[in-house]
Amino acid sequence: MCTLDGCGSHDHLGPPPKATDQERRLFLKGLAILPLAVVLADPVLAHAAASTLKKVTVTAPTGETMIAEVILPAKLPAPAVVLIHEWWGLNDQIRATAAEYAQQGYIALAVDLYGKPAATTPNGAKSLMASMDATAATAKMKASVAYLKDHKDCTGKIGVVGWCFGGGWSLNTALATDIDACVIYYGNVAKTPQQLATLNAPVMGHFGTQDQSINKAMVNGFEKSLKAAGKTDYQIFWYDANHAFANPTGGRYDDANAVLAWQRTMNFFFEKLV
Repeated sequence: MCTLDGCGSHDHLGPPPKATDQERRLFLKGLAILPLAVVLADPVLAHAAASTLKKVTVTAPTGETMIAEVILPAKLPAPAVVLIHEWWGLNDQIRATAAEYAQQGYIALAVDLYGKPAATTPNGAKSLMASMDATAATAKMKASVAYLKDHKDCTGKIGVVGWCFGGGWSLNTALATDIDACVIYYGNVAKTPQQLATLNAPVMGHFGTQDQSINKAMVNGFEKSLKAAGKTDYQIFWYDANHAFANPTGGRYDDANAVLAWQRTMNFFFEKLV
């Protein structure tokens, strides 16, 4: 089940997207490019893509440290995107997505707000999330944005994107830092107008009409709070889909809507960051 705190089943309602044996061999040799969903749905391919990232230490002024992972695009300087994991923690799915962002021309920084190995069960994910200190996490996200702003290859333009747990933290990051674009995939957006007062970044949100937790009531309340706070630069998109519809490793994956959300996100980041 997915709740306000997280989402979580790896069980499939149908077959995940799959590469042929030849496509897999060519991809693993670096001789082929596959759709992101196909890579993410295959643990071996996802791990291969994930292995292209490099670990970096991000240190906050408060002394909080975090081991994050970064990958650079072929053409530099470039804008940057921070990727925030689901409640599972930083896993190969998020790392492989970061690798795809680099293919799209962005410096991609995948953060690890837990600092522990990623969970593989809902109970494990719940335990990791419960152990996280929100104040420390905010300091780590501030430090991540500062790290990219100071990066010699970054243009200074920075976006943030997150899914589920990370979607809520994508918004939290936009409230706590000076960034240029914020994308939320079905994350907790229950905020008051007062909490949204510090929001200066344009926002794009992707939500599923079948989602029982991040639902119409919450998102409509978010829009009301945005308007009450005088914020107008936002886009909310609804999909006939469930929570975690963009995650091909889960049972609620919806290929058509995941592709549409990806295209909208890429267009949004290109407009705001490039």
